[in-house]
Amino acid sequence: MTQFASSHGSPSPDDAVDTRPVILEMENITKKIGGRTILHDVSLAVRQGELKVLIGPSGAGKSTFLQCVNLLIAPDAGNIILKGEKVEPHHKPSLYALRQQVGMIFQDFNLFDHLTAQENVAIALRKVRGFSKREASLRAMAELERVGLSRRAGLYPAELSGGQKQRVAIARALAMDPQVILLDEPTSALDPELVGEVLAVIRELASNGMTMIMATHQMEFARALATEIIFMEQGRIIERGSPDALLAPGAGTRTADFCSKLLAEECGC
Repeated sequence: MTQFASSHGSPSPDDAVDTRPVILEMENITKKIGGRTILHDVSLAVRQGELKVLIGPSGAGKSTFLQCVNLLIAPDAGNIILKGEKVEPHHKPSLYALRQQVGMIFQDFNLFDHLTAQENVAIALRKVRGFSKREASLRAMAELERVGLSRRAGLYPAELSGGQKQRVAIARALAMDPQVILLDEPTSALDPELVGEVLAVIRELASNGMTMIMATHQMEFARALATEIIFMEQGRIIERGSPDALLAPGAGTRTADFCSKLLAEECGC
C-alpha cells in the first residue's frame, strides 16, 4: 500500500502533534459475501473534524465498508471503536449507541413515502430519542432550515426533487446529533444539475467541523475539502494521503490515474 502525508501539503510540525481526538476507528475489517471476500483487513481511524473520502472503481468495497462501519452489515472479523470504546455488535445497547452517534446517508435517500419531509426528520427523534411530538417537530424544522428546505417541510418525497430528498435525508441524520456521518455516494442518484445543492450542504458541514467519511466520485469536491483520500480497490486500501500529495501533477499515483480517467469519461474525451 502506498502511504502519503495525511494532511494537505508537505508534512509540518503540526502534523506530528495533531491533538484532535480519534472519534472512530475501524480495525482490520474483513467481510465475505457469497464466498467472496469483499473487504480484506481494512483499517481506518478518523479524528474529530476530519473528512475522509473513499474513492475507487465499482466493486472496490466502499459501500460495504461504510455499512460495516455502521454495522448494517456485520463484519466477519475486525473491530469498530467509537470514542475509545469497542462496539459489541451483538450487545443491543452498544449497537444502538453506535447507530445514534454514527449517522448514515444512502445513495437512494431511504425516506418514508407516506411521511412529509418534516415527519421524515421527526420520526426518529420521537421513536429513538424520546422527543415529544412538538419537540420533534420543532427540531425537524430547525434541521430542514439548516439544509435550506424549511419551505418544503410539508411536502411528501414524491413532490421533492432528488436533491431535495437527499437534503431531507441529511437533515434527518443531523437531527440525531451524530459524532460522525457516513455518506455513501450521496450524489450518485441525482441528475447532474442537482448535485451542487447537495455538495453545498456537505461543504457547509465540513466547514463547521462535522466528522465525515464519504464515498464519492466527485473528485473536485474531494480535492478541495478532503482531509485524506483513501483509494480502495478489490476490497483493500491501495493508497491514502492528502489530496495535494495524491493528485499533484506528475505524482504518478493510482489515485491520480483513476481521477484522470473519471474526468475523461465526464467530458467525453
